Amino acid sequence: MNISVPKERRPFEYRVGLPPAGVSVFTRYGHTVLVERNAGKGAGFEDQDYIDAGARVVYNQEEALGRADLVLKFARPLLDELELMRPGCALAGFLHLAAARQDKIEVMKKKEFTLIAYEQIEEEDGYHPVLAPLSQIGGRMAVQIAARIMQNDHGGRGILLGGVAGVPSAEVIILGAGIVGSTAAVAFINAGAQVTVLDIDLRRLQTLQERISAPIVTMLSTPYNINRACSFADVLLGAVLVPGERTPILVTKDMVAHMRPRAVIIDMSIDQGGCVETSRPTNHGSPTYVELGVTHYCVPNISGVLGRTASHALYNGAYPYLTAFAQLGVDASIQSLPALEHGVNTHKGKILHLQRFGGVEGGWI
Repeated sequence: MNISVPKERRPFEYRVGLPPAGVSVFTRYGHTVLVERNAGKGAGFEDQDYIDAGARVVYNQEEALGRADLVLKFARPLLDELELMRPGCALAGFLHLAAARQDKIEVMKKKEFTLIAYEQIEEEDGYHPVLAPLSQIGGRMAVQIAARIMQNDHGGRGILLGGVAGVPSAEVIILGAGIVGSTAAVAFINAGAQVTVLDIDLRRLQTLQERISAPIVTMLSTPYNINRACSFADVLLGAVLVPGERTPILVTKDMVAHMRPRAVIIDMSIDQGGCVETSRPTNHGSPTYVELGVTHYCVPNISGVLGRTASHALYNGAYPYLTAFAQLGVDASIQSLPALEHGVNTHKGKILHLQRFGGVEGGWI
């Protein structure tokens, strides 16, 4: 196979779909790895690093994508990238197809791609091995983002997360006790904040309480409790995930309107549509906007500015599946690995799960 590692072209995207360490996974089995020039530069990987690992550097986007049997990307391709990819090829990356534009969906269907969404690869116990390390990065980043936005010079309420003697710390509300939410909860508590976590799964809340020795408030995620928690939040973190589907709206416009003035919403579910009704995608160049007196931070590729850490984290999580691709090929890997099958949205153009595939239609075929 020809394995392609193109340069990411979304704004403020410094990650790469395969670090130099991953090249030998494919070359040892006789595959050719084509790396677009400067593809790894944002993550600190030079072209020579890829060459030394056994890859071939190509000098334009057309060659990188047009010759590929398997394209390894980090973020969902742009429309012009999809049009350059040859019919029938396989594409693996964080695709988030439930939030994709319909014109992209149509191109991917027409060209009969095999689409593997890393975020949907799921083991029997519900664990998402490729998504998990990126979720941990996001959870830890949430603290530094919140601390900065709450400063007066960033339009915030001027509150220190951990407070000081005689001055209360910030009230942080987290929706979701998955990996993002639980990682963020630990980080916010370590920063001295008062943390409340809501989830629909009481077992998750119990596990979180057992994990954290410091005081933490847990609540069942119901509309009543969410509304109540929003009313006293200094920071509201949306960390809700329904793999392969659009994130449900849990925080309504009316709830936002009754939040504290200049409170902060960080909607980390925005890559799947967002869990706050007033959320809309932003980017690292202009990450916030104010609506109903509340500052919103809604960057989909939140770890995109941690190119090196995130690229290594992706490789660590995807390593077993990349190795399977190299040893068995894409088709046999899908048949052999049940966890990988969960991530397959289309196989040679045949839609395996329509609800996952951008919500085009519902059900199985």
